[in-house]
Amino acid sequence: MTDHPPRTRKKAGDTVPTHLPLFVITTWLLAMLPGAGQALMVRQVLELGPRPARATIAGNATGLLVWSTAAAVGLSAVLLANPHAYLLVRLAGGAVLLLLGFNTLRAAVKQTADEALCAATAGPTGLRGAYGAGLGTALGNPKAGVFAVSVLPQFVTTDGPVLPSSIALGVLWALVNVSWYVLFTWAVGRGRALVSRPAVRRGLNIVTGVVLCGLGVAVAGGV
Repeated sequence: MTDHPPRTRKKAGDTVPTHLPLFVITTWLLAMLPGAGQALMVRQVLELGPRPARATIAGNATGLLVWSTAAAVGLSAVLLANPHAYLLVRLAGGAVLLLLGFNTLRAAVKQTADEALCAATAGPTGLRGAYGAGLGTALGNPKAGVFAVSVLPQFVTTDGPVLPSSIALGVLWALVNVSWYVLFTWAVGRGRALVSRPAVRRGLNIVTGVVLCGLGVAVAGGV
C-alpha cells in the first residue's frame, strides 16, 4: 500500500491577482511620473480650482479602466491559447519598466517643458470639460496603453480566471491613480511654491527612476 500525498484544496485566494503589494508600488510610481497627466492636474488646480481637478481625476481613471479592460479581453484569449506567451509578456513588461526608469532618470538631468504639455491638454473649464480632458489625456497616453498590454499581465495569475483577475487589477490601477492624483492636487494647492521647485522635482525623478529600473529587472527575471 503506497502513501499518496494529501490533496490540497485550492484556496479562493489562488484565483485572484497575485503580487498585489508590488503591483500597487509599480502603479503608484508610474502615476508619479511627470508627464501630460500631471501637467494637466497642475493646470486644473492652479487655474480652475479643486472641483474641476477632481472631475479630471475621475476622467483619467475612466480612461485607465478602458485601457485595462480592452487589454484584458485580448489577454485572456492569448494566455489560454498559449501559456508560453506569458514569458514573452513578462520580458516585455520588464523592458517597459526599465525604459520608463531610464527616461525618468534622464528627465532628472534635463528638465522637460511640462508647460507645453499642460497647454496642449487644456480644455473647457466646466466639470464635463474637465472630465473629458482627463479621459482624453488617459486614452491618448501611449504609456498607459503599453502598461495595460505588457506590464499589467505580469501580476495576473494563470491558475485562475484570467479575465476577471485582469479587470480587477485594472480597477486597482485606476484606484491607485486616483489616490495619487488626489494627494498630488492637494499638495499643489497647499504648497504651490514647493511643487514648482526644480530641485524637488529632480529629486523625485531620481528616486522614481531608480526604483522603476529595479522593478523592471525583477519583473523580467520573474522575481
